[in-house]
Amino acid sequence: MSSGNILVVDDEPQIRRVMRMALSSQGFEVIEARSGEEGLEKFREHLPDLVLLDLNMPGIGGLETCRSIRIGSEVPIIVLTVRSKEEEKVEALDAGADDYVTKPFGMKELLARIRAALRRTPASSAGGPHIFASDDLDVDFDTRRVRVKGKVVRLTPKEFELLRYLVAHAGRPISHRELLQAVWGPDYGEQTSYLRVFITHLRKKIEPDPAKPTHILTEPWVGYRFNTQPAD
Repeated sequence: MSSGNILVVDDEPQIRRVMRMALSSQGFEVIEARSGEEGLEKFREHLPDLVLLDLNMPGIGGLETCRSIRIGSEVPIIVLTVRSKEEEKVEALDAGADDYVTKPFGMKELLARIRAALRRTPASSAGGPHIFASDDLDVDFDTRRVRVKGKVVRLTPKEFELLRYLVAHAGRPISHRELLQAVWGPDYGEQTSYLRVFITHLRKKIEPDPAKPTHILTEPWVGYRFNTQPAD
């Protein structure tokens, strides 16, 4: 049985009611909000373990709400959207979401996404390094603290787990599918747009020059490789 607090932000009463019943039956405490404004208030009040956020709402929309939450929190955010175009889904990931689910959706799928979002440490990364240190990047995996040139950098949960897996398998090309399944779960594997967005975000945070990465290297047609060697 699961446990934790989930904030559901959706302007449709029927959606909130279904969510409350389904999530409560799984052991979650559900906090409801009818708008982005109320969602931000409830978020500050309750500090939930996860946010389910509808994109299409009057007033403050889902993207703006997502960005506002992400400014000061690493909480997992799953957006709910009727939009099916890839660029719109990528826009949600760019706003700080960890995942998205397209309406209409099955509750089993949503629960699987929630479990994946709440999973802090993939089993496949167990036994990996506790600390990584280079001239410009220091990562303490036990305390989840990242420093770039001595300055603390905040990563979202998925960004951190992605970095953890890359470092644990440093020097080896890792396929898109392997990374997706290791960090997001076994139901993933084809969502390369996911990975592209998160790698871009991670490079912006840890690379001295994101346009010329020295740590997270692209392996054409394969995936990515973490480089531990100093730049030339």
